[in-house]
Amino acid sequence: MTAAASGPTTGPAAKPVADAGGSSRERGARALTGLLAATAVALTGTRVSTVALPWFVLVTTGSATQTGLVAFCEMTPYVVVKALAGPLVDRAGPRRISSSTDLVSAAAVGAVPLLHALGLLSFPLLLAVVAVVGAARGPGDLAKHVMVPEAAERGRVPLERATGLSGVTERLSSTLGLPAGGILVALLGPLTGLVVNAACFALAALLVALALPRGMGRPAPPESPGRPPVEAPSGAEPGYWRRLGEGFVFLRGEPLLLAVIVMVGITNLLDAALNTVLLPVWADRSGNGPAAIGLSNGVLGAAAIAGSLLAAGAAHRLPRRAVFFTGFLLVGAPRFLVLAADAPMWAVVAVFAVGGFGSGFLNPILGAIAFERVPRALLGRVNGLGDALAWAGIPIGGLVAGAAVAAFGLAPALVAGGVAYFLTTNLAGLRPEWREMDRSRRPGFRPVACADAEAARAVER
Repeated sequence: MTAAASGPTTGPAAKPVADAGGSSRERGARALTGLLAATAVALTGTRVSTVALPWFVLVTTGSATQTGLVAFCEMTPYVVVKALAGPLVDRAGPRRISSSTDLVSAAAVGAVPLLHALGLLSFPLLLAVVAVVGAARGPGDLAKHVMVPEAAERGRVPLERATGLSGVTERLSSTLGLPAGGILVALLGPLTGLVVNAACFALAALLVALALPRGMGRPAPPESPGRPPVEAPSGAEPGYWRRLGEGFVFLRGEPLLLAVIVMVGITNLLDAALNTVLLPVWADRSGNGPAAIGLSNGVLGAAAIAGSLLAAGAAHRLPRRAVFFTGFLLVGAPRFLVLAADAPMWAVVAVFAVGGFGSGFLNPILGAIAFERVPRALLGRVNGLGDALAWAGIPIGGLVAGAAVAAFGLAPALVAGGVAYFLTTNLAGLRPEWREMDRSRRPGFRPVACADAEAARAVER
């Protein structure tokens, strides 16, 4: 699988062949390292903005409603455009899309403090700017995610390890970015936080453009091993809507991926309900205050990092299905039920810590399954559609939780959420398609994404 294996091994060419092999290994390591660095920088800046932007709106307008509207105007384009951007990512190549959208995000975020300083920033204009940020972030995040299997293949790293390291990067960015944003905003103000966010987007674009090996992130060939070729009338390249439709068709023919997306979509809705409404209401009514929110989520995030690190090193040797559902069992219902039981703070922290550790094993397995089953030429479309469907319930999670608390009270709402989480994650595991999770453990199994990456390297040679 190395280029050096096909070259001469004697005479004057022997030394260059060895150097080529060493250079190949270095490029492989640089691929994953550079991609993770770009992801970390972009996500850390986004987490800083998560604190800075709402605080800026609050201190300038004094309206919680307008603050919520700003968040809605950023996240809605994020989800919608991410779903529609897949064909563009596949056609133009994830590297180009990642760099260009990060530059657009940098310009849009940087425009907020500039327009405010010039006295030109009205609230409708702010909504338009944050909508541009959300619309650019969606394809940018998707493009970086799509490059993970290629980086893993170039670095000869198991998919579970690569996706585990990607998960660690995301969790570290959240765990460090949020408190860093809070400190930055407290010391220097929210506009400084937005400037830092813009600088992070610009640096991420530079890393993707310059730090990744040459040839990485190019558009994949339309034909993939083990899949029928894409047909277009009169030999023409398929148009945008045809490409998008191919993503839908592929998902429809993958029962395991559909089952994962539906289950994760429901759990995302329940997580949003807990984090945006149920946990804050519990903190207020229990007398623990907002510090309890930060403590519980901080412990969960730190434990999730530990779980992700362990998963990155060992998940490719573990039975996927057992680990997957055990992780959901730990992170799901117990968090809701411990709050409903009005348990002491030490018990809440312990439950959140155990749940966070279990959640660290989920994304490595989810990412590996998706990358193995989706041809590289379809990764942008399928992942974009899948992510959008899985995130579709997040905006309404808080609405559902608020209505449930108003109608039935906090404790019944928490119990209902815990029961729904338990049933969703456990009953789903009884369906036959979940047996496909461990199929890659069988001898002779060749993941499609791996075969695609090898074919691409053969073309380069």
